[in-house]
Amino acid sequence: MEEAIVKVEHLSHRYSVQWAIRDINFEITKNGIYGLLGSNGAGKSTTMNIMCGVLKQTEGDVYIKGVSMRENPVEAKKHIGFLPQVPPLHPDLTVTEMLEYSAELRHIPDSEVKHAVEVALERCGITHFAKRVIRNLSGGYKQRVGIAQAIIHNPDFVVLDEPTNGLDPNQIAEVRRLIKEIAMDRTVLLSTHILPEVQATCDYIRMIEQGKVVFAGTIDEFDNYIKPSTLLICLDAMPPVGEIAALPGVVGVDELGGPRFRVQFSDAREAMDKIVEASFKNGWQLSELRQEKSSLDTIFAELSKK
Repeated sequence: MEEAIVKVEHLSHRYSVQWAIRDINFEITKNGIYGLLGSNGAGKSTTMNIMCGVLKQTEGDVYIKGVSMRENPVEAKKHIGFLPQVPPLHPDLTVTEMLEYSAELRHIPDSEVKHAVEVALERCGITHFAKRVIRNLSGGYKQRVGIAQAIIHNPDFVVLDEPTNGLDPNQIAEVRRLIKEIAMDRTVLLSTHILPEVQATCDYIRMIEQGKVVFAGTIDEFDNYIKPSTLLICLDAMPPVGEIAALPGVVGVDELGGPRFRVQFSDAREAMDKIVEASFKNGWQLSELRQEKSSLDTIFAELSKK
């Protein structure tokens, strides 16, 4: 049986009297990019902070490469690289000095620090900025340094909290490419509430809502979680809405303005056949007919029960 890289077991945490998360269970057994998705206040930050050993849970445990975070946090953290939402960078250090400091914090032997820094610089594409003072870097390059400090000890599990937050489109694209490269030989957990970020970057989803896991699967499974239930049609010679609604297989019609309608159906094939047939018979001049695929926003709203 394949050893879990990360195992979250009956994890619960309470702030005062309020439970932030309750009985969360999941495993990560493959390399790739996992999205820890949830709305603000859903419990994803609490879960992520417990997984990284930043916060001590009320109940349950997290195992990193089989090591208990509760029983042996120092050993477990050796396998983890963590980039908080605000990169933990000292603005008056150079990039090299920052990474040397990070290497020492990670207990990398003195004889191996120089090589570890060189590898991290190269991996994150910041070798040419090695002597640059951090405060003089752009937001995108500060994120790269933040990622470099998270991987300098070559961890099996890298956790990134909102890694593209506040970046411009070009910087976002660069950071996304870097994350995908890092995930080729390790596991990356990407915490975010931004759905396009998940769609563009992640291979797998773990979604938390109201303190509980409400979805675990691949990005394709997530995207198709809610089956398409609407048709978008365009009728240049608009009929009364009631005539469309009366067709077999159609259960509802919404006017979208102009000649466009959204049609809810009970049977997609029957509804499409009847719309085409009625358009030809009645001269509705059908110019568009397509089945709408559920967006991530729709799925998110449905799973969040909002």
